[in-house]
Amino acid sequence: MPHLILAINPGSTSTKIGLFRDSDAVFMKTIEHDRQELMKFSDIPGQREFRYKFVLDALEESGISPKELSGVVGIGGLMPTIETGGYIVNDLLANWVSEEKGGSHASNLGALLADLVAKKAGVNAYIYDAVSAGQLPEIAMTTGYPEIRRKSLSHALNSRAQSIEYAKKIGKNFEELNLIIAHLGGGISLSAYEKGALVDSVGDDFGPFSPERAGAAPLMEFVNVFYDSGLDKKALVKKMRGAGGIMAHLGTTDIRTVEEMANNGDEKAKTILHAMCYNVAKSIGSLAVVLNGDIDAVILTGGIAKSYAVTELITNRVKFIAPVEIMPGEYELEALAAGCLRIILGEEKAKTLVDITEEGIGVSE
Repeated sequence: MPHLILAINPGSTSTKIGLFRDSDAVFMKTIEHDRQELMKFSDIPGQREFRYKFVLDALEESGISPKELSGVVGIGGLMPTIETGGYIVNDLLANWVSEEKGGSHASNLGALLADLVAKKAGVNAYIYDAVSAGQLPEIAMTTGYPEIRRKSLSHALNSRAQSIEYAKKIGKNFEELNLIIAHLGGGISLSAYEKGALVDSVGDDFGPFSPERAGAAPLMEFVNVFYDSGLDKKALVKKMRGAGGIMAHLGTTDIRTVEEMANNGDEKAKTILHAMCYNVAKSIGSLAVVLNGDIDAVILTGGIAKSYAVTELITNRVKFIAPVEIMPGEYELEALAAGCLRIILGEEKAKTLVDITEEGIGVSE
C-alpha cells in the first residue's frame, strides 16, 4: 500500500509543501506570505501557528486529511553540526530550534511545523539533511577566537540533492566527485563536497550578501558601527538576516526587480547586483582551495540561478576553476520526501536526539 508523505520546507517569506504518494508528487505548492505580516512576529518560531494554518488549508483544499499521512518531514534547522540523514522530532529537538539556541533561521520552522502536523496525524515527524549537516575537519572549525568554532551551515538538502542529480547526469556516482555548490536564494550558501562528504561550507553570516542577508563584513567596522547603536540582539540579528543585503541597499528582495532597475540605468542597483555576484565568486574560489584545486564541477543552484544575468556574472569569474553547471530551482521537497520514505520502509534508520548542547549532540539509533 502506498505511503502518503507531507514534506515541509519553510523559507524566509514562503512555506513550500509537497504531498507525495511514495516517490510520486501528488502536489507541490509554494505558499507566499506577506512580509509585513511576518514582521509582526517577534521571532521566527513565533510564526509556527500562522504558517501551520496555511499548511492545513492546503491539505484540505486537496481533499487530504492529516490522518491519511504516513509521515511528515521538514527541513532541519540550526543545530550543532550533525550527520546527514533523518532525525525524529522529539521535545529535545523541538525545544532547541524553538528557543533559537543555534541561531535564527526560517529552517527552524521545519521541525516545528512537521511536529504540529504529525501530532494531528498521529505519526512521526522527522527532519532530514539539516542546514547544520556536515563533516568538517578540525582545521575547518578552528577560528582565531577560542570561544568560537565554525559550524557547517549551508543549504545542504538542495545542494546534496542537486549534486547527486548532477552525478547521475554525467554517469558517475556522487561519491566519486569533488564539487562546489552555490545555492542562490533569499539566503546564499556554498558548500564543498569531497567524494560525497560535505567537508566545508560558507554560511550566510560569513559569506556573500544576498537578497535579504548581510553576509560578511569587516569585524572592526561592524563593532564601530553597532557597538553604541542601542540595538538589542534580536534587532541586530534582524539586520543581518531578513533586513540585510539587497533589501537594506535597495528596499527589495526580488532579483528581477533589481535587474530591471539596473537595465533602466540605476547605477546603484547595477553595483549592488554585481557586488553580490563578485562575492559569490570569491567564496567559490575559497572552497577551491579546500579541495586542493581538484574540482569536477561548480554547480549554481537555487531560485536565483534562474537569472541569466546572475549566473553569467558568476560563471565568468569562476569558469577557470572547473566547468560550471547551472541547475536552477530546488529539489528540496523531493529530497525530504525520499528520505522520509526510506525511513518508513526501513531502508534507513532515523536517529533520535538524547542530548544536545552547543558543543554537539548525543543520539540513539
